[in-house]
Amino acid sequence: MAFVVDTNVAVAANGCRTHADLQCKMLCVKKLRSVVANEVVAIDDKGEILREYKNRLNFSGTPGVGDTFFKHVFNYQYRSDRVRRVAITPSADDGRGFEELPENRLDRADRKFLAVAVVANAVILNATDSDWDEHKALTEALGVQVDQLCPRYASKTGQRQP
Repeated sequence: MAFVVDTNVAVAANGCRTHADLQCKMLCVKKLRSVVANEVVAIDDKGEILREYKNRLNFSGTPGVGDTFFKHVFNYQYRSDRVRRVAITPSADDGRGFEELPENRLDRADRKFLAVAVVANAVILNATDSDWDEHKALTEALGVQVDQLCPRYASKTGQRQP
């Protein structure tokens, strides 16, 4: 199985610059460790996902598990048994973002993750971004599963509720 990891999962695993609680952090840590050890990570061949990771994570691989995940993806990006690089095609149609997607209102920053998931037939991992819940009809129509690691943070109505 392949996974597309939204940046917020790695940020939550690092435990800083996030509103996620300790339980969410630990779920993200556990999932990222499992993905690195046993699964394939899907990214785009144009480097958009890696650029986003670079802007939010530490390339040295420390001090957090999210940083270790980023270093793993970078180091193994050309080993198809660890990281699957798939081609996605930017669209001139601003309402789509990528040719692999229909017209949509998904946050522009998230469209690359969805396009990669469509092409790679991968599961999207999410921790704290409510956009995936708000656009559930779109992901379902495209046959893309979103694994909500921290459901209470993954919807606007559930965020920061006790």
